[in-house]
Amino acid sequence: MKKIRIEIPSLSDNIRMIESFIDNAKEKFHLNEDIYGNIMIAVTEAVNNAIRHGNKGDSSKNVSLALALEEGMIKFRVEDEGPGFDFHNLPDPTAPENIEKPGGRGIFLMKHLADEVDFLQHGKVVELSFYINT
Repeated sequence: MKKIRIEIPSLSDNIRMIESFIDNAKEKFHLNEDIYGNIMIAVTEAVNNAIRHGNKGDSSKNVSLALALEEGMIKFRVEDEGPGFDFHNLPDPTAPENIEKPGGRGIFLMKHLADEVDFLQHGKVVELSFYINT
């Protein structure tokens, strides 16, 4: 199993480093365009949530992103230094009362773009898994 890891301070400008990390993974592991697009959106969304909600934009706290290549699957693990959150009781962004709200779609998007989404350590860690044809 191959593993690669990056750690960034909690600043939204650092999303560019995450995008480069994913671009490098695309080249290294020869990911096709469809899966690459899903990974880019889902993983940057997870990192953005970790920066904004987990670490509350505190640049003294870090967000780590790890990539692991397993048999037929690529997994991304995003971890922040916040207290976690209740991922069991999230408002449904497709509910009529939430349609007009600007936020609240990140986890919904992740669940639709990734093949598997797991929350660990009370929501401080999210794992996004994507099936790949190797």
